[in-house]
Amino acid sequence: MRVVSLLPSATEIVRALGVDPVGVTHECDYPPDVETLPTVVHSTIDTTGSSQAIDDQVQDATNDGGVYELDRERLRELDPEVVISQGLCDVCAVDETVVRETVADLGLDADIIATHPHRLSDLFDDIERIGQAIDRTSRAQALVSELRTRVDRVRASTEGVETPTVTVLDWLDPVMVSGHWMPELVDLAGGEFLLADPGQRSGPVEWATLCDADPEVLVAAPCGFSLARTVDAFDDLRIRDGWNELRAVRDGRVHAMDGNHYVNRPGPRLVDTLEHLAGLLHAERFDPPPEEVAQSIPSATGYPN
Repeated sequence: MRVVSLLPSATEIVRALGVDPVGVTHECDYPPDVETLPTVVHSTIDTTGSSQAIDDQVQDATNDGGVYELDRERLRELDPEVVISQGLCDVCAVDETVVRETVADLGLDADIIATHPHRLSDLFDDIERIGQAIDRTSRAQALVSELRTRVDRVRASTEGVETPTVTVLDWLDPVMVSGHWMPELVDLAGGEFLLADPGQRSGPVEWATLCDADPEVLVAAPCGFSLARTVDAFDDLRIRDGWNELRAVRDGRVHAMDGNHYVNRPGPRLVDTLEHLAGLLHAERFDPPPEEVAQSIPSATGYPN
């Protein structure tokens, strides 16, 4: 089965089902060996700058052809039988409409599977749909069953616990709150998510609104950022008025998380994310997340505000 994956989460799903894609995107890096595969998607922006500089480029690109570019010739050469796209976010991957138009223009005989996950149940449905499309139906059903069992285990272990209020940030400058599956994951992990409802899209929030909400736990997991880059970018928050007065800062419950791998990708590892969040919120019941996944940020900031 010749499969082209146009987003990292789909690449992870396909590999978890035992199929090696013939083409991926420039962002696909898990499992690590997929980085050697032919790439059919490239970014049109420079992602090495500051949070604000990247956001400015994204806004400009969104209004001028999009953030991503399909390699039409390579896609033609790969001649896929299945192309996996998404309809969730123009900033996350190539738009589904562009993919359909390109496949039609190239005359490719390929089925297009578009994922639209907003909740965990949507992810499980996507895994089963992809499994059916790539002739791995039984394996997909088994994977979903295993993931549901792990979710149920966390849910059972958080029954009756005190639920701290939590906010997860999807971007730092401007400040954006994580939506989609993250409020649900926090709730399952024994927290109460603030400033977004389960299934709601990620979006900007005024700094004053975040300060008024004053969560007990604050997790920064910018879209596309590694853990190290998130830690480096924390000054985007520390310099803001009222940072030192936030309850999460005073209580030492501010964390950086690898958003690129564990928050922004709706693939099988979202259940890993659930387990890691449970470790951050309830250390007395769960193992802490590995140091390459999350890191506590010292409460002493050195800033006078």
